[in-house]
Amino acid sequence: MTTTEVRGGGLPGAVASEWTKFWSVRATWWSLAGAAALMLGYSTLSAMAQRYDGDQPLGSHTIAIGGGFYLAQFAVIALATLFVTSEYAGGGIRSTLLWTPVRPSVALAKAAVILPVLFVSGVVLSCAAMGLAGVVKNGHGLPTTFSAGFTTAIGMGGYFAFLGVLCTGIGWALRSAAGTLVSVIVLLVPVPLIVGSLGLAELVPYFPGIAGVNAMVESGQPNPVTQSVAPYAPWVGLLICAVWAAVALAVGAGVLRRRDA
Repeated sequence: MTTTEVRGGGLPGAVASEWTKFWSVRATWWSLAGAAALMLGYSTLSAMAQRYDGDQPLGSHTIAIGGGFYLAQFAVIALATLFVTSEYAGGGIRSTLLWTPVRPSVALAKAAVILPVLFVSGVVLSCAAMGLAGVVKNGHGLPTTFSAGFTTAIGMGGYFAFLGVLCTGIGWALRSAAGTLVSVIVLLVPVPLIVGSLGLAELVPYFPGIAGVNAMVESGQPNPVTQSVAPYAPWVGLLICAVWAAVALAVGAGVLRRRDA
């Protein structure tokens, strides 16, 4: 009797499967294209404003940060959310859990796919936005140094990556696209504003959205969203985002293990 050795299973096999699924659906391409359109559109309009109205001069890196936080990140949220919740909506989660019986491996596999894709997307989009803004501004506004541009690019890449993992973790816990979208958006924008208005401004830099923007700004420079200087270095901002993402993923994986055992 002959035996056949099965290869390609475990976590590496799950990652390969999720990678294939990720690129085989239209939502991925539409979300990435939407993020690019929003980022470049914002950068073009903001740079045109700098060229013809210099009342509030900005550098290309600050324009890119605005495009990422105010617009492009919502396409990132949609992409990461649908990567998890669409399987529940379409019933594909049954096959996924049959192929990968170890539940935490499913959550880790999706995170392992979304993390590098969104990091590269953030770096590329920020560089494209800064380049486009620089051309359209044509010397108007403030200059952008290499160190400022580098910090913005790496910070945006890291922020998008950890934001994606945060969304997958909440998606596993809620299993609802609408619930996940609302929860993440509220966490990123309204909650820090409410906390700040309650006299707890010292806590605001530790929410993921604000920490992500702080990671895109050089030390000692004001956050363009809050207009205040971060109490930590840019790399600490990314570390804060990583902690939020890890906690959300751990909670989501735990809920998945208990509910879909």
